[in-house]
Amino acid sequence: MAALQLSLPHSWNSKRFRLQLGKSIGPLRLPPSCALSKQGQRFFTSLATSATGDPLVTDRLIRKFIASSSKSVALNALSHLLTPNSSHPHLSSLAFPFYSLLTRAPWFSWNPKLVADVIALLYKQERFDEAEALISETVSSLDIRERELCTFYCCLIEFHAKHKSKQGVFDSYSTLKQILSCSSSIYLKRRAYESMICSLCAIDLPCEAENMMEEMKVQGITSKPSAFELRSIVYAYGRIGLFKEMSRLLSKMESDGIKMDTVSFNMVLSSLGAHGELLEMVSWLQQMKYLNVPLSIRTYNTVLNACPSIMSMLQDPKSIPLSLNELLACLYDKENMLVQELIVSSVLVEAMGWASLELKLDLHGMHLGSAYLIILQWFDEVRTRFQLGQEDIPAEVRIICGSGKHSTVRGESPVKHLVKELMIRTKSPLRIDRKNIGCFVAKGKVCKSWLC
Repeated sequence: MAALQLSLPHSWNSKRFRLQLGKSIGPLRLPPSCALSKQGQRFFTSLATSATGDPLVTDRLIRKFIASSSKSVALNALSHLLTPNSSHPHLSSLAFPFYSLLTRAPWFSWNPKLVADVIALLYKQERFDEAEALISETVSSLDIRERELCTFYCCLIEFHAKHKSKQGVFDSYSTLKQILSCSSSIYLKRRAYESMICSLCAIDLPCEAENMMEEMKVQGITSKPSAFELRSIVYAYGRIGLFKEMSRLLSKMESDGIKMDTVSFNMVLSSLGAHGELLEMVSWLQQMKYLNVPLSIRTYNTVLNACPSIMSMLQDPKSIPLSLNELLACLYDKENMLVQELIVSSVLVEAMGWASLELKLDLHGMHLGSAYLIILQWFDEVRTRFQLGQEDIPAEVRIICGSGKHSTVRGESPVKHLVKELMIRTKSPLRIDRKNIGCFVAKGKVCKSWLC
């Protein structure tokens, strides 16, 4: 495999790295962009309706929002503007002016991760002059201390990869290689190589990433690659359909003493599912069972998202099968086999809690297909336990599905909508809890009469 050949960006200037440190690098954790606050939602609505292309209006709205918001709310809004899958993609062009005004807030402290995220978005939008100006400003704030400089460029290449910007990844790659050529720190080299390898994998260049992994060994940076790096390359090969290369690396992991765990199996299943290799997915699920590797909610999500019949059914919850037997009878052989492999796992038991006061089913983290299958399993499991008298009748039965705070559209939970339809169609006594709209509740004795 030929080595990846990349040239330094024209803007490279080694003198930048001998400038005085301007601001401290403090810890900063961005809130999840999908969990947009109510205040942020109102702000985005006002931007969409009031800012009709007038930069002065936009500037005034942003200033007012930042001035009236807490640190967490303001950073949450910025994070949402920066994320590639934002529910407000038409507002992403405002991320840079928002960031520029945010830096003037009294609580703001400079952070390499945040500024790298902004630069990567500017690259994606092909606003290269603004991106380069921000890079220059950032580097001029950094001292000759190579650790901070390396951290910034590691963050930058990772965010370029998140946005699938090959040009951005290549530019940052070249700069990182230049920095490392002058460094004697094994720690920094290890950190930089990890970022470069994972970023190349993210833009579907696993062959080049594997070359870098071998380069690390030749340079004595590590004697053998980590499980994290191997998994990243395995997943990248699988994602682009190079299953032979994926299997070769999996064998290498095994020979290096790295055992296949749930995460590794989920990566393989996700890759196969993306290419419709359902029969192969059955084989890998059987391997998990043979090796006693536990399935997870993510396994359910991955497998069921790859089942076209189930995904098609869920488009209309008013007509989906209401029992496990009915569902299995509707499925073709491959999908039927996949579901059969899932339902013998312990995932339902882990999602369910049974005590004298409460029988609880928690659907958090489940995609639509997973929530549907788990509920059908739950119907059968609870009915059987009631009939056999294996458990005390709980005082209350509760299904937790969430209220939609983390949904793509805040407050609109597809899982909650699905559960509601299932409860209506099965004439269930479970109703939305008045105290918590993300739950369905009923008395235990009433639920026993309903199921039995």
